Amino acid sequence: MSPAKPLGSIRALVVDDEAPARRYLTLLLRRDPDVGSVIECESGLEAIEEIRRSRPDLVFLDVQMPECDGFDVLELLGADLPDTVIFVTAYAAYALRAFEAGALDYILKPLDDARFSRALERAKGRLARGNPYHAHSVSRIAVKSRGQTLFLKASEIDWIEAARYYACLHLGDDTHIVRRTIQELEQDLDPRTFFRIHRSIIVNLERVRGLELQESGEYEVVLDSRIRLKLSRRLSKRFQDRLAELSSG
Repeated sequence: MSPAKPLGSIRALVVDDEAPARRYLTLLLRRDPDVGSVIECESGLEAIEEIRRSRPDLVFLDVQMPECDGFDVLELLGADLPDTVIFVTAYAAYALRAFEAGALDYILKPLDDARFSRALERAKGRLARGNPYHAHSVSRIAVKSRGQTLFLKASEIDWIEAARYYACLHLGDDTHIVRRTIQELEQDLDPRTFFRIHRSIIVNLERVRGLELQESGEYEVVLDSRIRLKLSRRLSKRFQDRLAELSSG
């Protein structure tokens, strides 16, 4: 992990399609001496470009936005998104899904200053412990099973699926459950080998046999084991381009 982020220079990004909400969040952030800069984005698509360009340390992300909502942003960014993300929305119903997606916190509109301050302190605590962008990939994953700890080789994982606060690792006929979010695992695994094909699914590219076009117009990813997995329509082109790169390499 990279060295801890020096407080006083935290780069924050506020993403919300409503200008008053963006401005108020920006105002609250600029009051904090540990926040060095705040950038605003008014759409999910704009946020994706900005995150990839400037690598902010902390993202406040609205859930409901036209064309590309907060969950779409997470899905399309994949490993490019830092794990220090705080969802901001008027709808409490999205809370569980936000935490499943790997959000650090979840605050409701209209914003309560005290609640915002607690969320920001949590974020600063995480940033103080180290940069959220992982500079390495792991070769083994520890799994507790029947009173013992197994160290599974990452290269032997066929695919991974999200299951609320857990993730299921599929290796051949075996399935192991770890108490980690799929976003955390994605950031730890080698992006040259693992690709997130859906909000809740990561595949080992070396296990992909091919793609099958369904009557609905969507694709299914077929693994060597004959398992079929849904490919997100939004990620279809990126995934096919990645497979083409592997074939040409």
